Amino acid sequence: MIAPTHPSASLLERFCRYVQIDTQSNPNSQTVPTTAKQKDLGRLLVQELQALGAIDAELDDKGYVYATIPASPGCEAEPVIMLCAHMDTSPDASGTGVRPLVHPNYQGQDLPLPDDPSIVVSPGTDPALLAQLGHTLITASGTTLLGADNKAGVAEIMTVAERLLRGVPGLRHGKVRILFTPDEEVGRGADHVDLQKLGADFGYTLDGEERGTLEDETWNADGATVVFDGVSAHPGFAKGRLVNAVKAAAGFVASLPADQSPEATEGRQGFVHPVSATGTAERAEVKLILRDFTLEGLAAQHQLLQRLARQAAEALGAQMHYHPAEQYRNMKQVLDQHPQVVERALAAMRRCGLQPERRSIRGGTDGARFTLMGLPCPNLFAGEHAFHSKKEWVSLEDMELAVQVALEVLRVPA
Repeated sequence: MIAPTHPSASLLERFCRYVQIDTQSNPNSQTVPTTAKQKDLGRLLVQELQALGAIDAELDDKGYVYATIPASPGCEAEPVIMLCAHMDTSPDASGTGVRPLVHPNYQGQDLPLPDDPSIVVSPGTDPALLAQLGHTLITASGTTLLGADNKAGVAEIMTVAERLLRGVPGLRHGKVRILFTPDEEVGRGADHVDLQKLGADFGYTLDGEERGTLEDETWNADGATVVFDGVSAHPGFAKGRLVNAVKAAAGFVASLPADQSPEATEGRQGFVHPVSATGTAERAEVKLILRDFTLEGLAAQHQLLQRLARQAAEALGAQMHYHPAEQYRNMKQVLDQHPQVVERALAAMRRCGLQPERRSIRGGTDGARFTLMGLPCPNLFAGEHAFHSKKEWVSLEDMELAVQVALEVLRVPA
């Protein structure tokens, strides 16, 4: 196990500095990146990487940060490994004016957040806190998210870079490529990455939750748009003429099975989820997302939605049009062909004194997209908890462990 250097002081300072930079992405923007402010952090990271001595650190015009850590002497023929985290934060809660608060020696108590005491980080609603006794926790102040998703990963990778470039006694490694992406939270983090320029053989995202976890499976994910065409008529003379598309859409949404919704599912259970509904009496549209860990389950969800939509339309005499759209696929189908990539990470965790746990992600990562693009890339824990909310928190000790695991992943066996 690699001994921590300077008990994480630089890691804590770095993380608290990064979260104060607003990098919230915008799902409604068509620019690349979706918000220019993401480049504020990108420019800072390039400056810091250059100051540390990283080779060819750059921020490209799409908002991606690339950098290289050269191989140790004699290790130039080793595989090139990428470490990746995303710079943007979720649109689900404000990222403006983040005030990180440090809570040393946590003992299981509730943590009311001072800028809005009604927001309480509590083991009563988040039992994972009970595994953090004695740790240093970092939260926001109550009016914003914290941004540990994924600035914990950014700070961890920057700390790995610092330690490698300054030298870790006894650690020999191949060439390391660093990648920081924009727009992951809005599903576009891999859209403009240049894998040829990146030149990695495989990689790891540091964007996971509990210490010791590795995620090598994601959803199969699709979208669907259901359009209802009605017949418009003056409401004062509508008898026998009006066919209300809004009512057809409402009937369809009401018919969706409650036990297949996000709020009623967990683990490996899939769901269908209406994300928006718009329209008029003449034409209404419902957008949905579908998630399942198997392609068979995903196909069954499409069949269900078409049947329910058809029934809702026929009940009122409307017309229905169903438009499916593929989003992404389960990365496990690719990672199973590269077992050495996952095993390398599991072995690294064991060397750090952890009992690794393989998990499935109820969501997507840049790594899942990279994997399906031909760059195997499972997801390592970064210590993030309560993502996308004002109750978000992270443990400094877990972040330090993530740094140690990443260093061990890079280690060339003696």
